[in-house]
Amino acid sequence: MVVQLDEAGSEQMGVDIRRSNASRTYKMASNVKAIWKKADAVCFDVDSTVIREEAIDKLAEFCGKGKEIQAMTSAAMSGKMSFRESLSTRLNLIRPSMQQVQEFIRSKPPSLSVNIKKLINCLQRRGVPIYLVSGGFRGIIGPIALELNIPLENIFANKLNFFLSGEFAGFDENELTSRDGGKGEVIKHLIQKFGYSNIVMIGDGNTDAEASPPAHAFIGYGGNVVREAVKNKSQWYVTDFQELIDELS
Repeated sequence: MVVQLDEAGSEQMGVDIRRSNASRTYKMASNVKAIWKKADAVCFDVDSTVIREEAIDKLAEFCGKGKEIQAMTSAAMSGKMSFRESLSTRLNLIRPSMQQVQEFIRSKPPSLSVNIKKLINCLQRRGVPIYLVSGGFRGIIGPIALELNIPLENIFANKLNFFLSGEFAGFDENELTSRDGGKGEVIKHLIQKFGYSNIVMIGDGNTDAEASPPAHAFIGYGGNVVREAVKNKSQWYVTDFQELIDELS
């Protein structure tokens, strides 16, 4: 049997599909919001989420390799290349010395994202543990954690290795966050260790979106940069952390 639709029928079908999609999106966002309200742990990405910058891009710029690195970071965050491949390629191009990294940390402190400190304070008052789960580097993230009153043991990130001379010697490939799917592995570890039943991942990148599951919910963040691939995967997408604070009140 052949069914023919006139223009009016086609238009109505399009309206029905859009309504159905809107209804589905609303239900998914509602589910995430329900988990958010009873979250018993929250994991934040760091670069372009907790802070406004991509630290590896800024480090590359500091070391005179900015233009070469920026495109690779964008490809990695959008899921266009494996994270391990991207991390290795970028670091081998930058090859930062220990002295350069120390001077970078001292002279180029990152800028916190709007309302992130307020949000973390709100969660901490509720007794919710906060974790920083990042493909970035512990040495750079440590001062950020201290500023936000987050214990250093709650950082899951990568470690740079150096020779005794201070020259770059690669990165620790045993860190979970140095490989694809690593953020999900961190969350699995936290669930197994602490028994969390409503753990939420928040971030701007593809590696953050892929961490749910095992995270019970993922909230996409676009306050610093909007990555369409991540936005499309997000059941709830925010551009201001105040939206998350408001949901808790």
